[in-house]
Formats: sequence, C-alpha cells, structure tokens
Amino acid sequence: MKLEHKHVLINDVNIHYVAAGPTPSASHSGSTFIFLHGFPEYWATWQTQLAYFSKENYVIAPDLPGYNLSDKPQDVSFYQISNLIEFIAKFIKTVSPTEKVHLVAHDWGGAIAWPLAAFHPQLIEKLIIINAAHPSTFTREMITNPIQRDKSAYIHDLISKDAETLLSQNNYQYLSEKMMVSDNENVFTENIKEKYRQVWQQPDAVKGMLQYYRAMPQLASKTSDNKNQNMKSEGPVKNTSQMKIPNIRINVPTLILWGENDQAFVKENLNGIEEYIADCSIKRFPGASHWLTHEKSPEINEAITDFINI
Repeated sequence: MKLEHKHVLINDVNIHYVAAGPTPSASHSGSTFIFLHGFPEYWATWQTQLAYFSKENYVIAPDLPGYNLSDKPQDVSFYQISNLIEFIAKFIKTVSPTEKVHLVAHDWGGAIAWPLAAFHPQLIEKLIIINAAHPSTFTREMITNPIQRDKSAYIHDLISKDAETLLSQNNYQYLSEKMMVSDNENVFTENIKEKYRQVWQQPDAVKGMLQYYRAMPQLASKTSDNKNQNMKSEGPVKNTSQMKIPNIRINVPTLILWGENDQAFVKENLNGIEEYIADCSIKRFPGASHWLTHEKSPEINEAITDFINI
C-alpha cells in the first residue's frame, strides 16, 4: 500500500489526511471509503483497513480537526456537533466531489457520523459504525441507566479545568494506561503507545482532543456511585431530568460492529436502535472491547466487505 499524505483547507482549517488506492473512474468500479477515528487516536488507527480496502477502492483517513497533523481551532464552539457535521460534510464533498462514500467511523468519529448521515444522506452510500453509540439511544441510557452514567464518569475528568495537565503528566499515563486498555496484551504494545505519545505531543493536540468533550451538548451529572470525584466538572453537565433525547433518524443502509466489553458504552445502547435506523444490521463481538479496530481487524474487514457487497 502506497499512502499519500495530503492536506486540504476546509473553512480555513487545514486538515491532514492519508489516501491510497485507485480513484473512482469510468474504467474502475471501486468505491470511495472515508474513515473517521475517535479519541484519543489519529488516522493510523485504520492502517489495517486502509491496506485491505485500498486494493480495489480509494480510501481516505483524516486526522480530525484538533488531532495530530490537522489544525487545532482554539474556539471551543468550533467543536460543537452542529459545526462538526457541516465541516466533515464539506470535507467529504471536497475529497469525493462526484461519488457517494462508504463512511466508516469509530467513537467520536461515529458521534459525528451518525447525525451527518441523518442530515446529509446524499453524501453516503453506506454507513459503518464501530463502537459509537447512536445519539438517541445513548442519551436514553444516560438518563435511565446508572451503569452508563458510571461508564461515562471519566468525561468529567476530561472537561475539568485541569484536564490538559491530567492527560499530559507522567508521559501521558492517563491516556496510555487508563484509556487505551485491552485484555489482549498484544494490542497496545509499548511500541504502539510510543507512536501515540508522539501524536499527543503535537502542539495543542491534547487541548484539541478535549474540546470535543467540552463542546458536547449534554452530559449527565455525577452520581454518588461515580468515581473520580476529586476534579471539578465544567461545561455541558445537566441533571438527567434536563436532558433531551435527540431524534436522529438514519435512512442509509447501516452496519454496526460492536465489541460487547466496551469500557465506555453499555450493550443496551443497541436496544431499540431499529426505531432510528431504517435499514440496520448489527454484528456483535462478545469478547472484544471499545478498541475493536485493534482487536478484531480481520473480522472487521470481512464484515464490512460482506455488508458492502449486499
């Protein structure tokens, strides 16, 4: 696989992305894939998928704004979901001006991809979501499920005034030892963690990553059962009685790939999801975690291929 490193200016924000494979043309029937990473990752989380799908398709993986080699807007309002939807929609239209894309997204990439598919379905051929809760079911579980609130308690650390220090201290120990954790010791080796530390060391990268959480629309307040009570939370915190369930309906064919041992999301996020998605397939991975792209890459590639070829 020959990766090209490219840059594109979207609304005066410079976005770095990698691309590989044959571009769509009259003589080539391949598709265009766009991969959106999550927190606290960067484009290379998709390296296995890029190598696999670039054999016959044009593949694109950006560093999301705020991450790695992309620009890191300082104003927290830039990271509001409504703005990110329009920003990534414009990115898709710029890098794939004539072709609908297969959009593959994980974690925060999925948090953007869900409403993007709802409001810009004309850009997307098929949607593949990997361990990113649908906004409607996630809010429902945040309101009604104390286990989901407990799983989301770490976000209070990430929106605190001391969050940059917390994440950066002791050579990014919080990120490398608390966030990026897998039962499979071969997943996050010291070599891989060192590559991530180099990404986190980019100027303003830690702040950029945190802005997504600071601009999120709503977060349940802590309960007495939640840990990490020592840091003062700021930003989008609401009592559950004040939280509103958004009505995000998806009308493009959608595949959800879900590691059931997810540290951030309860499995109940999948309950009743068909109410919001007209054409929905779900493939569960009982032994896998939130880091499904690292733990089950061959299986992910196979599942996506089967879904695309339906």
